[in-house]
Amino acid sequence: MKGKVLPVLTVVLAIIVLWYAAVVPMNVKEVLTQAERAGAEVVPPSAADRRDASRWALIFANTSHLGDSWSMERARLPAPHQVVQELWVSTWEEEVNGRRGIVQSGSLSNRSLVYHAGITLSATVLGFAMGAVAGVLLAIGIVYSRVMDRSVMPWAIISQTIPIVALAPMIIVVLYSVGLSGVVAKAVISAYLSFFPVVVGMVKGFRSPDAMQLDLMQTYSASKAQSFWKLRLPASVPYLFASLKIGIAASLVGAIVGELPVQRGGLGARMLGGSYYGQTEQIWAALFAAALMAAALVWLIGWLERRTLTAMGVPQ
Repeated sequence: MKGKVLPVLTVVLAIIVLWYAAVVPMNVKEVLTQAERAGAEVVPPSAADRRDASRWALIFANTSHLGDSWSMERARLPAPHQVVQELWVSTWEEEVNGRRGIVQSGSLSNRSLVYHAGITLSATVLGFAMGAVAGVLLAIGIVYSRVMDRSVMPWAIISQTIPIVALAPMIIVVLYSVGLSGVVAKAVISAYLSFFPVVVGMVKGFRSPDAMQLDLMQTYSASKAQSFWKLRLPASVPYLFASLKIGIAASLVGAIVGELPVQRGGLGARMLGGSYYGQTEQIWAALFAAALMAAALVWLIGWLERRTLTAMGVPQ
């Protein structure tokens, strides 16, 4: 356990140190502007000169004014402790002590990350389920049909070259015109991103049995259905879970992108709202919430993988 935790903690610590170091050059111009308004002497004194000056030159010329870089409001790059504080305020404080929180009102506050994360999670799970089922079915068709192999697979590859940011608004508009809105519309975008890794992985998995194993099934006079259930499907299980881990992360990205044009809740809408009002702590808090959600979902699929492989008798 120590051998697994120590490298992770080392990387996390290095990221935090670099993050704190990057805060200074990112915020130095805004910090000096605030210091000048407060009556301090800064170099150069002209705002126009500071705008055109190098950030590093400003740092070395104004070392006494850099302390506010890690605590300023609406910073270009908030410090890690500011993001953690925003996470705490927008989750625990809002729900427990807030007027609209679940403790006071009996329902989740629409200002809390918990509420927005729930909206994103519902679209992610629904879209992932749709994409996974579609991916497995397409993989079966590709493996057993030469026509689908030559026609569907190239189109599946081409579909992933279209930028989802450009495609999402069109999908939302089309689905709204036929009466599909809310979670379903965002789930379709999630399914669009998540089905492709499942298709590719399952095609590889279904084709993983070698010729000798397939010949053996023919020797037993096994039908195609029996060969599928007894040989191809069990052989594809490791590929399935590897694809699902990628697919669930892609599904979360699709749900967040699908929330941008709708702006009716979710982590994507939370990020967009923060960008509108210059609340970078809100943006970063939503990003961290999305990352934690992705990690939890991937861990859950990994847990299911271990349980499934153990039940199949595969040594772990």
